[in-house]
Amino acid sequence: MNTSSVACSQSWSISEESLRRYVHFASESCVQELLMSASNDCGDGWKILLTLDNGVEISKRRSGSLHIFRSRCLLRSVSPQQFITVANAIDAAKQWDPDLVDARYIKDVEDNLSIIRLKFGENSKALFRKREFIVYERRESMEDGTVVVAVASLPKEIAAGLLPKPNNAIRGLLVQSGWVVEKLDDLNSCLVTYVLQLDPAGWLPKCFVNRLNTKLVMIIENLTKLVQTTPP
Repeated sequence: MNTSSVACSQSWSISEESLRRYVHFASESCVQELLMSASNDCGDGWKILLTLDNGVEISKRRSGSLHIFRSRCLLRSVSPQQFITVANAIDAAKQWDPDLVDARYIKDVEDNLSIIRLKFGENSKALFRKREFIVYERRESMEDGTVVVAVASLPKEIAAGLLPKPNNAIRGLLVQSGWVVEKLDDLNSCLVTYVLQLDPAGWLPKCFVNRLNTKLVMIIENLTKLVQTTPP
């Protein structure tokens, strides 16, 4: 078998315009999914798992063979823009996600739409070890002051065409994730919702994948602490 033909079948080289169109429409859909997840309380299958002492609420609902996890928190004296500025700062990401070893922009597709590589190394937790994700990130400000950041993986063939996968890494699949930050009547407060559905790929029992998702959502605690100690 010709190994070069196999490699070509696993990656797509597409034009800049085709990439822009795909990412534009996929990210718009992800934004709407995030807004729906943020607007539902205990309906539509959401089940509260726990409520932390600081008011962070963790819930989940089933979607196919995996679960979607959601974390919510009310932040006082923090504006939506202040929160998103810190959450979107790649240089600060390692402070609220200790498993992350590298994050860098691959390219800007539009003014509010970028493609990013997230890398987790050998010292990361077992389910993250040597995994990387090629994702798009869309930043959207709504008319009512709500700010949305939508993040999801590119299809593996498109990702391979943009950046070949290292031999020592596994490409995980971020089905959907992101932040919905709603401005409250108190202009100095906001309601933060973090949504996550992740398949790390590789051979892993589904129960371990779902347990990992629960731990991942709890990074909102670390990010909240970082936002509250960062000057506006």
